[in-house]
Amino acid sequence: MAASAIPRIADNDLVAVAFSGGLDSTALLHAATRSGARVLALHVHHGLQAQADHWVGHCEQVARELGAAFACTRLTGAPADGDSIEAWARDGRHRALHEMTVEAGGDLLLLAHHRQDQAETFLLQAMRGAGLAGLAGMPRAQWRDGLCWARPWLNQPRALIHAYAVQHGLRWIEDPSNDDARFARNRLRQALWPAFPAAQAGLAQAARWAQQAGALAAEVAAEDLAHLASADRLDLAALAQRSPARASNALRAWLATHMAAPASLVERLLAEWQPGATQTWPAPGGALHAYRDGLYWAPAAAQAPAPAAVDLSRPGLHPQPGWGGAWWVQAGKPGIAPARLARLTQRARGGAEQFQRAPGAVPRSLKKASQAAGLPPWRRAGPLLFDGEQLVAMAGLGMDARAFASQDEPALSLRWLDDSALPQREGKAESAA
Repeated sequence: MAASAIPRIADNDLVAVAFSGGLDSTALLHAATRSGARVLALHVHHGLQAQADHWVGHCEQVARELGAAFACTRLTGAPADGDSIEAWARDGRHRALHEMTVEAGGDLLLLAHHRQDQAETFLLQAMRGAGLAGLAGMPRAQWRDGLCWARPWLNQPRALIHAYAVQHGLRWIEDPSNDDARFARNRLRQALWPAFPAAQAGLAQAARWAQQAGALAAEVAAEDLAHLASADRLDLAALAQRSPARASNALRAWLATHMAAPASLVERLLAEWQPGATQTWPAPGGALHAYRDGLYWAPAAAQAPAPAAVDLSRPGLHPQPGWGGAWWVQAGKPGIAPARLARLTQRARGGAEQFQRAPGAVPRSLKKASQAAGLPPWRRAGPLLFDGEQLVAMAGLGMDARAFASQDEPALSLRWLDDSALPQREGKAESAA
């Protein structure tokens, strides 16, 4: 996206307005400028209409006449073959509006959506088979990435906005694409509202009920997950004791912390899981694993880094790029002599390694040692630390007892932390230089 110069407005009373130049946004911009706030009109040039350059000039002139600052961003690129033009334009517009508002120093963005827009969103989502999140439509106000997206006219009929614009002698753009029947929302406007003009209020109310139901479902899910889930595991056996609706609700909430899970995946997990079985389901961006009655999320694995020398002889957090985590080194026993930790080699599992859990214990294959420790199969690739040919430690299993320092030697203990655990540790760890 290429943006025009955006005026920096440091005052806290800045209000940004998404300004297409159409009836609704023109009326909203006019109302905002009458509020006494510092107003910034934000226009997005989609490059999809022959008149788009003219619209930029119109919008800038109207903004200046109303006493608002003006900024414009032009979207670059085009929808890929087979992609929705509407979705491409919407996603690009949202990114541009966010960037322009933040660059100007604002945290409030007003949008001119009204009751008809909400009713249309509800219907379109219902026809796609959406759940509560989709049926809830657009929120009146929502914070996203430090910016409040607000729709002050969401419950107002469009006729009232039109009357306001006429009363104040406003001039606006008529976008010919609003009559293009190729777009689903336009077909809905052309066919439904003339036949059922009173339906807008009822459908918008249905969206508000869906918002309330969604908020309640989120509260129930949070309460359930407090008992069912840890940082990386969902207790499937306990989940199965919930009612089907409650189990589905909790599962969807847990999956949402890792990915945008399709409804079909939720249904498959609930239907296909078998107690005690080790199972895997492909998922967006990775895979889901059932192991010992727990559900785990594993991001798509990248190729393991090549063997490399590692120095862990100083306490602190030692991130390991490419491995998805860090070694956490602390003074303590049992542990390993610092001199030994200064000359390690880090690599992936080879296949013939053995691990000794404690002094005097019998060394076992990594497979059996991992099974005994409850380490899931997809977490057994490493990294592994070696001093020459001697295994010193393995992520998930810990330190090999054969590498422990003697009672008279100084020692450092090693622990592997996955990336998901690092935020809880960063404040306590002194990162190694």
